[in-house]
Amino acid sequence: MHPPKAERTVPGPGQESVWDYPRPPRVERSGERIVITLGGETILDTTDAVRVLETSHPPVYYLPRSAFADGALTDARGSSFCEFKGLAGYLSVHGGDATAESAAWYYPNPSKGFGLLDDRVAVYPARMDSCTVDGETVVSQEGDFYGGWITSRVVGPFKGAPGTLGW
Repeated sequence: MHPPKAERTVPGPGQESVWDYPRPPRVERSGERIVITLGGETILDTTDAVRVLETSHPPVYYLPRSAFADGALTDARGSSFCEFKGLAGYLSVHGGDATAESAAWYYPNPSKGFGLLDDRVAVYPARMDSCTVDGETVVSQEGDFYGGWITSRVVGPFKGAPGTLGW
């Protein structure tokens, strides 16, 4: 599948194209070091990550709830539904003197085939001070719904920008 009205970027050595990711999405373990800061504090530092890879989307990293600093996550209002992963709940994220309301989500009962997401949380990188993958600062996926993490490892174009809804 290729993006309409946009050219698929050809991946270079060591890169992945989001247009080679499957639909339904693939879930895979990652040993990359993930560090998240908010309010000037490190609220997560782990190498226990899971990536969800879906056509046209940058990877979304799901991180163990237990890896977040004490008090960094609290329940928030709202929910959404993914046709593949199931019903999502939202969390507010706290660090230092900052609170990012509904800036994280999780699947309390992930759908069949997505069990690796159990007890894991994803965050919107744009709502944090910084998110890094193996020391590289993440660029946020455009739009206000998707939470993809763009690094030099992945090439697009990426869904989320104006005009990409039908991709």
